[in-house]
Amino acid sequence: MRVLGIETSCDETGVALYDTERGLLAHALHSQIDMHALYGGVVPELASRDHIRHGALLVQQVLRDAGLEMKDIDGVAYTEGPGLAGALLVGAGLAKALAFGLNKPAIGVHHLEGHLLSPLLAADPPPFPHVALLVSGGHTQLMDVAGVGRYTLLGETIDDAAGEAFDKSAKLLGLPYPGGPKLARLAETGDPKRFSLPRPLLHSGDLNFSFAGLKTAVLTQARKCADLPDTDPWRADLARAFEDAAVDVLSKKAMTALKQTGRKVLVVAGGVGANQRLRATLNALCAKAGVKVYYPDLQFCTDNGAMIALAGALRLVRGQRDAQTGFNVRPRWPLAELDTPPV
Repeated sequence: MRVLGIETSCDETGVALYDTERGLLAHALHSQIDMHALYGGVVPELASRDHIRHGALLVQQVLRDAGLEMKDIDGVAYTEGPGLAGALLVGAGLAKALAFGLNKPAIGVHHLEGHLLSPLLAADPPPFPHVALLVSGGHTQLMDVAGVGRYTLLGETIDDAAGEAFDKSAKLLGLPYPGGPKLARLAETGDPKRFSLPRPLLHSGDLNFSFAGLKTAVLTQARKCADLPDTDPWRADLARAFEDAAVDVLSKKAMTALKQTGRKVLVVAGGVGANQRLRATLNALCAKAGVKVYYPDLQFCTDNGAMIALAGALRLVRGQRDAQTGFNVRPRWPLAELDTPPV
């Protein structure tokens, strides 16, 4: 089955074509970073309009790259939620129009399920069951993953997600949007011993996270350093302290989840999963514990159409599909409300 995937949940328009027998055939991504950088963050109305401009064009590009025609599509998957309402509606409208015109099935995909399953796109995909550390921009969760659609929440953030804390802390350091990756690059030159920042909930006894206090600690230190000369490397040092604290919490909670569940496989997904310090730390801890760890390819850590095409294909082959007419989106959609597909 060849499934076209369309992702428009926020500030990236992603389209991909996935074949259940041959794997990923083609994918394309348009990023809105340069446009939103002028405003220091995502402007929802501008995001929606940009998805309209690029969605259909990317569909055509992906078909060309795959050497296929529209009639060769067997199904269409799209991000139903969570995300920005207007942006979601653009992708859902395009997907449902294509499916209706081709008389093919369509299916709405949960954005977080796309991230959870994205490591399956790799040449060496992880087996089920496993523990998943999901660290996307707006979500930080630990999940026990028994199979497609069979997810048990083990812990989640009670305030800011890790990705939000990275971006907000970067802004406090004067770094431009999007700040998370820039903070990580700045931290490479920082002194890890200059600042000591808290590790919120590290010893809470549960698997929940909290990053709001860590962000506030960055603010407090930044204010103390505001009058230092420009030659002082305090920004790099503080970026390193923040990254060390965040990675420490994420990695130790993930290892606790593995211990509590008895799983021997860890999957890390989402944008923060591209962080090299987090990967290095988890690689070392998992090697010591006899656990195998998997990551998506770097190009599939952030939002993309490939993960939506994959997740949609796995559900379509199990007989799930939307009603033929009408569509809806779910800007707020807890993963716990996701249907479990037939085996």
